[in-house]
Amino acid sequence: MVEESLKANEIVVKQDCIDISSNIIESCKNVPVEIDGITKGVIGKIPVVLAQLNVQLNVSAKIDFPEIALEIKDITQRLMITQCRLIQETNTLFIKGLVRKNINYSTIERRPTTEEICGDIRHCTVDIPFVCTTPVKFNGLPPAKIIPTTSKKFEYFKKQDLPNDYAEGDELLSMDTSEFNQTSTEYYNDLPYCELVQSKIIDVNEYLNRKIIKDGPLEEGVFRKLEEKMVINLVLIILQKRLVKIN
Repeated sequence: MVEESLKANEIVVKQDCIDISSNIIESCKNVPVEIDGITKGVIGKIPVVLAQLNVQLNVSAKIDFPEIALEIKDITQRLMITQCRLIQETNTLFIKGLVRKNINYSTIERRPTTEEICGDIRHCTVDIPFVCTTPVKFNGLPPAKIIPTTSKKFEYFKKQDLPNDYAEGDELLSMDTSEFNQTSTEYYNDLPYCELVQSKIIDVNEYLNRKIIKDGPLEEGVFRKLEEKMVINLVLIILQKRLVKIN
């Protein structure tokens, strides 16, 4: 049973198992405000593009189901990158990630007949990891050179008296050995990073060791293992924050 009522811009829907209420939101007015921006030349620290590349990965995986499956009904998948690291001065990009798959499949609940098979629809979520390295050609701006940490020791002059077996007017002129002095300079380089622009997955799913059901519908079978072959295409942008003069 469903009942609807309208009260002062409020819609109330009453059903047997749940009540739903919603409001009608009226439009509100606004007035544009003039933007006061910088008009003279400035230097900003902004991300600049070092490279944009299309990476292809070939992944194979086997999935064991927790029970006997009759048929794959649907697979939804999402790609996630967990690491995208440029090793500078080698121009090598390390990529690590996973494909999360949600698999809906049918099962057999009772003994099938030649006319029918009955069962439930269940799901299984799995993560399929992948790792690869790829060389990078900087078709944008080359990355900034790494400035290393430096450390320099320095000493102070010290005049000291000598033991009695030296002449009375003799003195020891040398560095002060009772101290350790140094100047350390650390430079905090901006690390290049990645952004994922696009991903495309082409996959083939094959049942392994599929067995035909005896006394069941024609050509129907069951399986416990699934083998996946995936070709993954990624479009990545490598960026680095740099000082840029803006006229």
